[in-house]
Amino acid sequence: MKTFIIAEIGINHNGDLQLAKNLIDIAYKSGCDVVKFQKRNPNVCVPKTYKNKIRETPWGEMTYLEYKHRIEFGKEEYDEIDKYCKSKSIDWTASVWDLDSLDFLVQYDIPFIKIPSAKITDIDLLNGTKETGIPVVMSLGMSTFTEIDTAVNMFKDTDLTLLWCNSSYPSKDNELDLNVIPKLQNLYPWARIGYSGHEEGISACIIAKVLGAEVFEKHITLSRSMWGTDQAASLVYDQLWRLVRDLKKVDVWKGTDSIKVYDSEKLLIEKLRGE
Repeated sequence: MKTFIIAEIGINHNGDLQLAKNLIDIAYKSGCDVVKFQKRNPNVCVPKTYKNKIRETPWGEMTYLEYKHRIEFGKEEYDEIDKYCKSKSIDWTASVWDLDSLDFLVQYDIPFIKIPSAKITDIDLLNGTKETGIPVVMSLGMSTFTEIDTAVNMFKDTDLTLLWCNSSYPSKDNELDLNVIPKLQNLYPWARIGYSGHEEGISACIIAKVLGAEVFEKHITLSRSMWGTDQAASLVYDQLWRLVRDLKKVDVWKGTDSIKVYDSEKLLIEKLRGE
């Protein structure tokens, strides 16, 4: 399978449709396969203990629930996103955080449904997602092996991709545990294995590719100085196109396991060895 790259816009658009389009542009120019958003019903997803907490935002102080509604796209915005992505010939989809959002998302022609790490213990959401028959991509952060195994086995007869990740933003280098990637390949040979990187930079994704990951997800932004909790772990355009370029080179770099002298080297033998 060719390397597949998901550009995670998430909520980095801050509720601004034009900003979302600008992020789609850099994903398209970089050669990504799909852009991904997040879809929530804040009334359902925001825990009761957080709903009335006051948060400072670029739009003034508001409750956490009001903030979540402020940055949430609805049908009008997603209709425009769907139209815009079609004009760019790039796919789009979203992470679903509740059954309402699942019902909303399946009205569009999406390549897959994303289950975020936070929701892999939501059995009702997992069952609802499976019933759609649409391919599934599932992140595995902040989860025990038992939680992962339970969720994964619910999709054993499904087109499934598993993304290993650490869910902190940005992730610490010593908590990435990329060696889990080949372990997941052995545990779940029917699934594709990938990596969702929340660390700074692009190098960990290259290592994940060497270890066998096929699908990659990275947050993107126009500037890491923008307001929002996910910006610091996101890639700007210059990093994103370099990541796409280098991921596609890894298999070329690995080459074969045969020892041989290339023609390009033979030209040097007489010059450097005197033969």
